[in-house]
Amino acid sequence: MRFELRSKPSRIMVWCSPLISLSLTAIVAMIIFASAGLDPLASLVTFLTAPLVDLYGLGELLIKAAPLVLIAIGLAIGFRAGIWNVGAEGQLTVGVIFSGYVALHYGPSGSGWVLPAMVIAGAVGGMVWAAIPAWLRVRFNANEILVSLMLNYVAALWLSWLIFGAWRDPAGFNFPQSEPLAPAALFPTLIEGTRANASIIFAVVAVVLGWIFASRSFAGFQLKVTGLSEGAARYAGFSISRAVWIGMLVSGAVAGISGVGEIAGPLAQIFPTASPGYGYSAIIVAFLGRLNPIGILLSGLLMALLYLAGDLAQMSLGMPSSITGLLQSTLLFFLLTTDVLVQYRIRLRGPIKEGASA
Repeated sequence: MRFELRSKPSRIMVWCSPLISLSLTAIVAMIIFASAGLDPLASLVTFLTAPLVDLYGLGELLIKAAPLVLIAIGLAIGFRAGIWNVGAEGQLTVGVIFSGYVALHYGPSGSGWVLPAMVIAGAVGGMVWAAIPAWLRVRFNANEILVSLMLNYVAALWLSWLIFGAWRDPAGFNFPQSEPLAPAALFPTLIEGTRANASIIFAVVAVVLGWIFASRSFAGFQLKVTGLSEGAARYAGFSISRAVWIGMLVSGAVAGISGVGEIAGPLAQIFPTASPGYGYSAIIVAFLGRLNPIGILLSGLLMALLYLAGDLAQMSLGMPSSITGLLQSTLLFFLLTTDVLVQYRIRLRGPIKEGASA
């Protein structure tokens, strides 16, 4: 058995692949529910609808989807150019560190410039962290996947060192957390009675700008050509190094801003685990949305729903909250599998006769 590249993959199947993956993931979820002694179909319906029964649940969906969509838009820009940044989790964390410094040192003064300064600091922090794998890729041709991935752990340890040390709340009963952020360092609430705040606007703006950049700008066209063929890009005079810097810095900036949205939004404090894994989940969101801003918006809402459903699964179904991670990884597995079958066909070869070449 071998894989043979299709001369022209079906455009219909390219877009049906996420739907097939979602259907297969739903079947796996029902099997899990049935193995736990639950009604599979009723449990699936409860799993997906329980988080959205009221306005508060809708607000939670929006604040969960906002960082996923924002990060995935940035990642998609690099992925289109063949720049594989898997360090968004670390870039989000460094965005938390940079913006957290501004919030803790200047927030208590109550000045109106604190929140905008936090957003800028978060973006700068994410770009600084993303610039490390970008420079190593351009200068030494280092693999940006490995470098950006390892930097995730460095960023997490850096934040833990601060929270367990200089930034620990002296009135926090020795819990690893910072002081509560001042009101000037928090985003205003958009929907009364919920935790939905103004950080959601960044995700909406990112969708619009991402669509304009990808489909209406010359720079977006250059990145697309680079992703399709570096040789063709060089022949056309497009700089590969420029594509690397754009892909990494843009994704780093939006990841850093997502970090600001967490500490200045629902958390209102800084914790060692400021992100529940948004940087990794956003990779699934980007591919599930076919690297298209509108598709990313829809897949981000779906992924946010999985997060909320996992939190409520313990109360409504008696299932562990870790089912969220299980279904996310299952979805990614099916998505990659269907994408491979869209691009390749399976050929079966007969038994090789003795003396014949393979």
